[in-house]
Amino acid sequence: MLIGYARTSTLDQTAGLEAQLRDLAKEGCKKVFQEQISSVDVRAREQLDLALSFIREGDTLVVTKLDRLARSMAHLMEIRQKLDRRGADLRILNLSLDTSTPTGKLMVNLLGSVAEFEREIMLERQREGIARAKAAGKYKGRKPTAMIKRDEVVALHADGVGATEIARRVGIGRASVYRIIRAA
Repeated sequence: MLIGYARTSTLDQTAGLEAQLRDLAKEGCKKVFQEQISSVDVRAREQLDLALSFIREGDTLVVTKLDRLARSMAHLMEIRQKLDRRGADLRILNLSLDTSTPTGKLMVNLLGSVAEFEREIMLERQREGIARAKAAGKYKGRKPTAMIKRDEVVALHADGVGATEIARRVGIGRASVYRIIRAA
């Protein structure tokens, strides 16, 4: 069976998700898992995990593009190992690659390495651009989100709520809770 997986990074990319779903349906995917979450988000990509749990021996996981599936070469290899353990293959539509062939396996590894290299180059350029903007006084960074919740943190602490629970309720890190409490 062909199992599809579609992902976009943000909720604003509806057209991109619809295009992926259309392409996966055209390919003949019987079941499609979809989500809208960044590949580098620290939260688990639940639908990808479900797809990898659902897949069985002889099945093929189908994605439209490699960057919709894996965030790094290491992540791609981890996914490939899970598929291999289940006796399943991977097909990447825009590259016409299928890991059911030796050439397909080689090309997926090669292209995954190139994609990871390109991402590292892009991140390096981004860091350089931020450094130049900071030097020119044009980059201020993001707003301190934890301090906005200062009053709520202080009130919960005064009520005897522990730091871990405060962090969970307010949606900030535990270290931020301690910093706010110390400053108060």
